[in-house]
Amino acid sequence: MKKQGIGNGEKGKGEKTAEESSEVNESGSDASLSRFPKDREAVRFPIPGRILSLDYGDRRVGLAISDPTRTIASPAGFIVRRAGKRPPIAEIVRRGTELEAVAVVFGLPLDDNGDETPRSQEVRRVAAEVERRTGWPVSLVDERYSTAAALRAIRDMQGSTRGRKGDVDALAATILLQHALHMAH
Repeated sequence: MKKQGIGNGEKGKGEKTAEESSEVNESGSDASLSRFPKDREAVRFPIPGRILSLDYGDRRVGLAISDPTRTIASPAGFIVRRAGKRPPIAEIVRRGTELEAVAVVFGLPLDDNGDETPRSQEVRRVAAEVERRTGWPVSLVDERYSTAAALRAIRDMQGSTRGRKGDVDALAATILLQHALHMAH
């Protein structure tokens, strides 16, 4: 999995600061993505505390949270998305605050070749808005195969995913967070 860091306050070549970027609205339309450059490779958590991880999907957003020492990632439920509605930014912020998060990792859904997809662009817009609203440092981590790894883990334990799609999304967010924690050390 590749990692892509964002929002660390540094300005790189061809990047804009938060002030120079256009504001992102909840619908995610016409937003500048320059704050989330595709070529940055860093997961940074400058503030001590818990990290929130999101596996952002069409129907659900899986959540995971680290312990305060950033050693263990645990599932933290999921948010149901409603088709045709705005991204659940306010609910993400509410849940992150409730879980005492100080930073966020978003899974970046790239295609099999590692290229951007329409969903990865949406994730970048939502991530920028979460960072803008909260001030939490946000990192993007390649999430390819995280759901497949979660399904494989459940099958290996002879478990069933029937009626547990939200749990699968939360487990995928946990796998993603554990990977990000490992990369940060």
